[in-house]
Amino acid sequence: MIELRHIYYKVKDGDGEKTILNDINCTFSDDCITAITGQNGSGKSTLTKIIVGIIAPTSGNIFFNGKDITHTSIDERAKMGITYAFQQPITFRGITIKELIDIASKEDNSIPKACEYLSKVGICAKDYINREFDKTLSGGEQKRIELALTLAKKGECVIFDEPEAGIDLWSFDRLNDMFEKNVCYIVVSHQTRLLKRADKILVLENGTVSAYGDSKEIINNLQSYQCRRVGEE
Repeated sequence: MIELRHIYYKVKDGDGEKTILNDINCTFSDDCITAITGQNGSGKSTLTKIIVGIIAPTSGNIFFNGKDITHTSIDERAKMGITYAFQQPITFRGITIKELIDIASKEDNSIPKACEYLSKVGICAKDYINREFDKTLSGGEQKRIELALTLAKKGECVIFDEPEAGIDLWSFDRLNDMFEKNVCYIVVSHQTRLLKRADKILVLENGTVSAYGDSKEIINNLQSYQCRRVGEE
């Protein structure tokens, strides 16, 4: 479980400061898929990067399974079981996909076992297992393999930053197959089809939490709000 208490994040803006996240308080539970959504610039990716340790909050505290991890490094958090799938995957020239799966899972996988991770993300494993994870792969292929590597890490808290970016609608139709029980999943997305697969939704607006709760209720409210906005124009 991840708990955020009074999280602020500010950056210098000219002679002053700009607040990116403003007093964020929320809990991401185990065995639950929580989607974070909101308009561009609302602070979605910033929030997840703070959770994983890529950036530090200006103030506030982060707790993982009851332990304060606010000042722990990204490596320490990874060892604890917090994993992150980047919106734009990082390629590794000279390393095969099989080798990357072994590194991610911290074990020497058999070929069938390594192929299971690729199959979960809709890739024909035999065509990719011995390929290098480099720029010869399309953006969609890179994204799916990044998702497979994230699953191989078997984290207790798994964060996906726009997993649908760059791939076709397969991700929506098979997304539930990727999720396992007793894991805290956090998914950043603005796609309705993906939001409907979440248990809970957290809506960010101008760096603050404008709504949080059951996914069906939040989606209905979002659609109602969007309809009102269209009617006002």
